Amino acid sequence: MPMHRRALLTGAASTLLAGGSARAATVTDDAGRTVQVPAKVGRVFAAGPPAAILLYTFAPDLLLGWTRSHRPEECEFLTAEACAKPEVGRITGRGNTANLEVVLSLKPDLILDVGSTNDTYVTLANRVQEQTGIPYALLDGRFDAMVSTYRKLGVLTQRRQQADAHAKYAEETMAAIRQRIDRIPESQRPRVYYGRGPRGLETGLGGSINVETLEFLGVRNVAAERKGGIANVSIEQVLLWNPDVIITIDRDFAAGVKTDPLWAPVKAVQAGRVHLSPKLPFGWVDFPPSVNRLIGLWWLAKVLYPEQFPEDLRPLTRDFYTRFYHKTPTDAQIESVLAGRG
Repeated sequence: MPMHRRALLTGAASTLLAGGSARAATVTDDAGRTVQVPAKVGRVFAAGPPAAILLYTFAPDLLLGWTRSHRPEECEFLTAEACAKPEVGRITGRGNTANLEVVLSLKPDLILDVGSTNDTYVTLANRVQEQTGIPYALLDGRFDAMVSTYRKLGVLTQRRQQADAHAKYAEETMAAIRQRIDRIPESQRPRVYYGRGPRGLETGLGGSINVETLEFLGVRNVAAERKGGIANVSIEQVLLWNPDVIITIDRDFAAGVKTDPLWAPVKAVQAGRVHLSPKLPFGWVDFPPSVNRLIGLWWLAKVLYPEQFPEDLRPLTRDFYTRFYHKTPTDAQIESVLAGRG
């Protein structure tokens, strides 16, 4: 039964609630909703990819499963136990694939969604909570809310100390980078085009969650005049924008743009400033927009402002992966990640 159907699973929900733990706390989520959480939260269903990644980085033992199975090259950077977790589908986002029977059969203590907290997602959360009887919390998925999101997750799961450690790392990373960015004159901040898709003709508009880290770094997003999410654009429009730097998450586009005559006039192509984002096990800039963007912030800072950010990314990558992905990568694995393989 797809999630968009409103059939009420009264019997299944009642059975689950009858065997569930007593309600122990009332927590206000980031949408302002009151969520009654059990005395012990030991099983959490992640409603979408950003929630799954956040939960894994925080407490892998809580994660019931992934929205999709991982490829072998992704599993190299995750624990074996994590990669063995089942594919359970997703409740939110495009092509939601989970169904209420699957959610109920997993017997979660909590359903967690991380991302937008607008009315659409509030309505969905309320409906699923009503139909299943399972507490459903919405947390803010914006990049600059990451610190508070970790802390709210700590409250929901009664693991505040654990959450504080992750929140502190995020807070210190953002503050250290922001301090240097604030000293860079506006005239020295590049005009950047974020290219997605095999032709590079999808981009993030102003305010899009997909370009939040670029905006955090104070660059001038050439597509920022329009507000929204991801949009298709023409090569003619890119030529008019004529960006100084191109950031992409698509390997085919990154490889082909350098010799494509249509892109040859673009300043970024002429200057050799087309940069392919690392993406193992998760994208460093986007796809999905979750905690994985935190290490990507260092990468973007170095790409965009090499003089102000002379740090070696290798130890930073090793430290982040150890802390957040619970597995220390080898030197060869780090080189592979930084080369954009995968």
